[in-house]
Amino acid sequence: MDELSSTMIIKALDGLSLRQEYTAQNIANAGSPDYRPMRVTFEESLRAAAKKGVQAIRDVAPAAEIVPVAPGSSGMRLDLELATAAQTAERYGALMNLLSRQLELRHAMITEGGR
Repeated sequence: MDELSSTMIIKALDGLSLRQEYTAQNIANAGSPDYRPMRVTFEESLRAAAKKGVQAIRDVAPAAEIVPVAPGSSGMRLDLELATAAQTAERYGALMNLLSRQLELRHAMITEGGR
């Protein structure tokens, strides 16, 4: 795996981790009347940074923002928060699996190369 790919994966894991934290916070505060749910975005800025190189990727920071609420709305849907939590966990797991496989390949190359 090249430096660009590994940096992208690590930065995506950082963003997903932060998203999971805020989603858990949203779920925990679902019954609070004045609570405003938060969202974490990073995918678009990460995509744009990938075109510019490794240093641009390293400079990407996930953004946390309050979700705008329509007048008369409660502001948060628990079902969507739970779906976000599941999707985030799935993406995180897939990226960790990818990193694990890459490490296994490197390990095999090193140990087989020494024979």
